[in-house]
Amino acid sequence: MRLSDASVVIRPRTTWEAMDLGVLMAREHRLLLMSSWALVSLPVFALLSVLLWEHPSVALFVFWWLKPAFDRLPLYILSKALFGETPSVKHAVRHWPRLLKSQLLVSLTWRRLSLSRSFLLPVSQLEGLGGQARQQRLGVLLQRNASAARWLTIIGVHLEIALWFGCMAVFYLFIPDQVEVDWDWQRLALSTGAEWLWLEHLTNTFYALILVFWEPIYVACGFSLYLNRRTVLEAWDLELVFRRLRQRLSSAAPLLLLVVGLLLIPASPPAMADESNATQQLSTQAAAQSIKAVLEQPPFKNPETVTRYRFGEDKPAAKNKAHGDGKLPAWLQSLLNHLNSNTFKHVGQGLEVLLWSVVIGILALLVWRYRDWLRAFVSLRPSRSPKIAKPAPAQLFGLDLGLETLPEDIASTAEQLWPSQPREALGLLYRGLLSRLLHDYNLPLKSADTEGQVLERVHQLQQPHLLAFSDELTRHWQSLAYGHHVPTASAQQKLCNDWRALFNSGAAQ
Repeated sequence: MRLSDASVVIRPRTTWEAMDLGVLMAREHRLLLMSSWALVSLPVFALLSVLLWEHPSVALFVFWWLKPAFDRLPLYILSKALFGETPSVKHAVRHWPRLLKSQLLVSLTWRRLSLSRSFLLPVSQLEGLGGQARQQRLGVLLQRNASAARWLTIIGVHLEIALWFGCMAVFYLFIPDQVEVDWDWQRLALSTGAEWLWLEHLTNTFYALILVFWEPIYVACGFSLYLNRRTVLEAWDLELVFRRLRQRLSSAAPLLLLVVGLLLIPASPPAMADESNATQQLSTQAAAQSIKAVLEQPPFKNPETVTRYRFGEDKPAAKNKAHGDGKLPAWLQSLLNHLNSNTFKHVGQGLEVLLWSVVIGILALLVWRYRDWLRAFVSLRPSRSPKIAKPAPAQLFGLDLGLETLPEDIASTAEQLWPSQPREALGLLYRGLLSRLLHDYNLPLKSADTEGQVLERVHQLQQPHLLAFSDELTRHWQSLAYGHHVPTASAQQKLCNDWRALFNSGAAQ
């Protein structure tokens, strides 16, 4: 490989910056990566779903387990695209079976659950190392960037799960209300029959589509971590600098040879022997001066000016001799020596705590002294307004719940309305139930409550007969209101009889 042909800047990066580079590489070739991954993985997923139709969970598990085999294709594409040899979709898919010949079995067995597999896959696929050579190579690579590779896998797992649940939530939001009402979610969750297998395979399809988007990014981030580690180990950035320098010097080499040749021609041959000693002496002095000048510059010497206070003993001896009259008295020198001791440090820390305590005490005294003024401008204790009991809602679901709007015998009135106006009859029973819950049972219903929330509040009353009647009446009400299903004659009579049994006594239980 030629580092000068790389499509990215070769330089040492931090681990998270290297993973950002992987995301940018995946975005640059997103169409090629996603299309090639889909052409390879989705047919395998469809075949597994057909063969294991009765066991969708097993089909999904097998597809998930084969991810290392699919990961070799985006790694091949990225390694080629890095040096300007981006393959086409057709060429990449055709080349994929050849990528499976190297260490596929071990990648799908004991290496499958490795958290660093995206970081270590290039060692097997691109370097072709195996056995002891691979172990030695991994020992060098894993000295750094190993934790970042593990965090990449952990974050990727959580991201896959989040995207998977998000797709299922979006699918649920697109279900029409009429269809959702007819579904019994408890029966759907506990069902083991073949009629719900299509739903499990549909959720599996969401996961397969998520991998089309996410898995190439995961492979690209691991590949960028691998490149960053090799850049640090092999000094690729320095190699590029020397290559550019060699290219510049090679272009000027003929001119340098010509200048050197002209300098070697003797201007006065008779005087050359006499001046050889002087020339050698001059060249030696020039070399010494050149070496001294180089040693005085970075990185051999880094001069730095620091301004600070220091005691007399830190000054150079020559300077002390030149300024002998500036010596400190013995008692002051002794005091300064004591100030540098550990004992004085503890005393200083104690004084610091004492000073802060004084400051805090003064602030507290000022607040207490001017507390009346502060109350006038700052509400230290805001008055709590008494809670006002909210009135019971007059309507729920568009139904009037006032006692004056209901007949005295609700069950008999409903029986008269069943033959000609079943919706009004069922609505009358439901209105009566809500009214009794509000006024007789003092149930805290709100105008924004749904039918399900009303049932939850009834459940809190711990009255089985009332809960059973409320559940049955609500179910018939929803079926008629949303699905236009009229209760049967036996159900109509049962609702009226249950109403009399519960509420004809006239007292709340």
